[in-house]
Amino acid sequence: MTYDDSADSIIFREVQKFRQIWLLVLLLVTTGLTWYGAIEQLIYGHPFGSNPVSDEGMIAILIGMGLIFPIFMLSIRLVVVVRNSGLYVKFFPIHLSFRHYPINDIISAEAVRYRPLRDYGGWGIRYGRNGKAYSISGNKGILLEFKNGKKLLVGSREADVLKMSIEQSRNRSNY
Repeated sequence: MTYDDSADSIIFREVQKFRQIWLLVLLLVTTGLTWYGAIEQLIYGHPFGSNPVSDEGMIAILIGMGLIFPIFMLSIRLVVVVRNSGLYVKFFPIHLSFRHYPINDIISAEAVRYRPLRDYGGWGIRYGRNGKAYSISGNKGILLEFKNGKKLLVGSREADVLKMSIEQSRNRSNY
């Protein structure tokens, strides 16, 4: 989304990526093992594993797990933007455009600490007892409540600044 209207300028913007070491190690191990198996079987002619797949199957696994999956995981990012018109959230590459939450629909915004695994079942686009969540790392975020009674948690390394930005936007919209 692009805006030329200075009345709806960006108040807050944050881009987050997966930073958990365990996730990066897991990605490196699975990708490395896939490439190792593919090289062993396809280049050296040694069937990989005790029940090896066909060469065509190994090529499919290499493309999926050795290329597409790591590129997908490394491209994931959560972009959060606050403007006078509302909160904009994009969980790329799942969302190709921003999800807009109008500022006038937000009745409360609270900076919170949460437990991603217990409260929402992990990171990503999740659903838990407090509604929907967009979370990529850490345990801080902003819990929003809307006029329709729904709740949304948006993970943020700068939850207090995000909360103040939403309040600033709400104050401007009340004029």
